[in-house]
Amino acid sequence: MKLAMIGFGQAGGKVLDKFLEYDEKHGSGIVRAAVAVNTAKADLMGLDHVPEENRVLIGQSRVKGHGVGADNELGAEIAEEDIDEVQGAIDSIPVHEVDAFLVLAGLGGGTGSGGAPVLAKHIKRIYTEPVYGLGILPGGDEGGIYTLNAARSFQTFVREVDNLLVFDNDAWRKTGESVQGGYDEINEEIVKRFGVLFGAGEVEQGGEVAESVVDSSEIINTLAGGGVSTVGYASETVETSGSSGGGLLSKFTGGSNSQPEDSANTTNRITSLVRKAALGRLTLPCEIDGAERALLVTAGPPAFLNRKGIERGRKWLEEQTGSMEVRGGDYPVPNSGSVAAVVLLAGVTNVPRIKELQQVAIEAQENIDEIRDESEENLQNLVEDDDDELESLF
Repeated sequence: MKLAMIGFGQAGGKVLDKFLEYDEKHGSGIVRAAVAVNTAKADLMGLDHVPEENRVLIGQSRVKGHGVGADNELGAEIAEEDIDEVQGAIDSIPVHEVDAFLVLAGLGGGTGSGGAPVLAKHIKRIYTEPVYGLGILPGGDEGGIYTLNAARSFQTFVREVDNLLVFDNDAWRKTGESVQGGYDEINEEIVKRFGVLFGAGEVEQGGEVAESVVDSSEIINTLAGGGVSTVGYASETVETSGSSGGGLLSKFTGGSNSQPEDSANTTNRITSLVRKAALGRLTLPCEIDGAERALLVTAGPPAFLNRKGIERGRKWLEEQTGSMEVRGGDYPVPNSGSVAAVVLLAGVTNVPRIKELQQVAIEAQENIDEIRDESEENLQNLVEDDDDELESLF
């Protein structure tokens, strides 16, 4: 699937940068065009892979390149005011070569949280291609204001995109790691999952063709109907005959990784990975029962993929989700040393994390309103003397 990716804000820009790095490393060709948008000049300068001409600084007349300070209402206003500057960068995208737009943003900050829904609405009005969002929820320990931003942005973003893919930082942060190290690792996890998902079906000339092809239309149809989606991933290292030292497996495969391994082992491995992917750590933790649609992609060396395993995995997903709209296929990666399963669950509704986020956001909003109401009175009490004997200068 070929995507025009637009990273909005600091988190969106960094994830976009990681996608470009992934594309260069794996040659997957999923990022057809990349644009980074921000109100903070320093964040744009910190990107390594986004071309200079595709970095758009907005809001210069209002925030002078210093960001919006976690004020997502201001972020939305600036995006509205400077949408023509962003459109100028989008105009350079060869839209006839892309299957969809993907707007990436962290939902807890100010620029991406406020601006991404504005941009998605604008793109949908102009282009016929689907517009998806990839929204990153802040961790619960990041503070009330970020949770409030995320809850409000989530509600708006879902409405403005054709489907919102969600990644929850709370489910992925590890105790004891540095903030920078934690975010770098999280961004790697995001790109790994979505890289395999969107890379399926993109075959170079002379490359391996899948036995059961998953192309962009399969992904588009799975994401059709709107709502919220989550992705599961599981992988297992396999020893191909190309591995150093040969190993036990090469004796059975005759020294060529094109020679299939035992069919029963292949089938069992795939079905096991599908279960791990769906029931393990999802990008947005949820109950998979009730997901409206699903897509299964298995990736790895062709000798370790088979149709029977994919069909079994697909049937199991149908039983678990209760949906008959479950698609599946394989993604041959000849030089890979592992087999992976990626499960896309679209239209999920039983998501306790979102309800928890909304509750914390409501409490934060009430707290902010209460403090604002008391603020003027408290300042008055501080500034004025008790007996009102002093007079101000003017």
